Amino acid sequence: MGLFWRRKGKDQFVTLGLNEPPVSQSREDEPITSLSGSELMIHKESEGAVVEQPVLEPVTTGARPSPTPTQIATESRVPELPATNEARPESIQVEPRLREDPLAQKPVPSRSPFATSILGLHLSMEELQAQQALLEQEFSARFRRAVAATRESISERLDTVFQGLKQIDEKLLDELEEALIAADIGVATTHHILETVRRGIARKQINDLEALKQTIKKELLKILRASESQGVASETTLPTNVLPYVMMVVGVNGVGKTTTIGKLAQRIKAEGNDVLICAADTFRAAASEQLAIWAERTGVPLIQQKQGTDPAAVLFDSLKAAKSRGSDVLIVDTAGRLHNKSNLMAELEKMKRVAGREVEGAPHETLLVVDAVTGQNGLEQARQFLKVAGVTGIVLTKLDGTAKGGIAVAIANELNLPIRYAGIGEKVDDLVVFDPELYVNGLFE
Repeated sequence: MGLFWRRKGKDQFVTLGLNEPPVSQSREDEPITSLSGSELMIHKESEGAVVEQPVLEPVTTGARPSPTPTQIATESRVPELPATNEARPESIQVEPRLREDPLAQKPVPSRSPFATSILGLHLSMEELQAQQALLEQEFSARFRRAVAATRESISERLDTVFQGLKQIDEKLLDELEEALIAADIGVATTHHILETVRRGIARKQINDLEALKQTIKKELLKILRASESQGVASETTLPTNVLPYVMMVVGVNGVGKTTTIGKLAQRIKAEGNDVLICAADTFRAAASEQLAIWAERTGVPLIQQKQGTDPAAVLFDSLKAAKSRGSDVLIVDTAGRLHNKSNLMAELEKMKRVAGREVEGAPHETLLVVDAVTGQNGLEQARQFLKVAGVTGIVLTKLDGTAKGGIAVAIANELNLPIRYAGIGEKVDDLVVFDPELYVNGLFE
């Protein structure tokens, strides 16, 4: 599954070398490091100096001998009395209290699902790899469940139709066309797929249901992969020295734009980045209040002003704040109205000019949030925003709640826009990087 946000270079992450073999000799350019408390102190006096290990000295208690480590672990510690040769009174009652040894304390493992992305200091390399594999398996299973309704609309329907047939005929192809269109893959995309299928039948390459499914999977994956050549398919295309990375999020009201911004902020922050949110939707009432709830929930700072303020002014303040605090990512909310496209276009163009003047190449991504449940209406929204906003990628929400998940293929084929993220649930970690191969395999498993 990998990292959610990958712009940071490998050398920027914290490295403690816990799994590296011990170094017997120190180098000339190695600085002297002193750690406080119970941690080790590294001394370097000359070439070849070795690291001194801590020495446990016995505690002098007077009449009684120094306690051994076994006694410390099994007996309660008795308060020390002044050194004397007199016997300890038997009548003294001592309240049992175990000795607290800071060296024996174990770190509490994090329960966060993102712990393996950055540190995971309490785990070995093998444990990290095993945990990563489990997360990938869980991610794949959740993605398959998210497209279950769409799968029933396509794959299981074909299984029913194909029962009792000895060969693929026009009746089966008609059923296939109906299933693909019902899944909102789109008429143009469906006809393209059927042409490929017919060529395969004519060449005797497709003669059973399994070969038919493999051909459809191959075509769908080819469409999704081809769309990644347009727009912005990855945040790694921008040099890491360009900061902050500005993401502008657009979309009509009600598609889950605010929720998507909150989830994006949480996930990107969990990968070790400093994130800032700009509430530039000053047109809709309560837009800033909703973002404020998400900002408080995720612990991400929010820049906002009163309703009716010029969105470009809010963006300008947010860019200044992001640069002053050294933020890695700035996520910008925008107005979600299409009923007056001329005003929206002017507003977005002004915001782009302000962003480009403050940060080179900004906005670096313009993400359009589309509700998968709306089907072809979502495709029409994408067409309109592509004209006024210069969309570079799609966030497909509510993929788990519809049988029309084929809209992802329609958008990729007709608009040449990559699907960047997909919403597969209501939890904060249910916004995932869209994986074309997992998506296609989930439709025909």
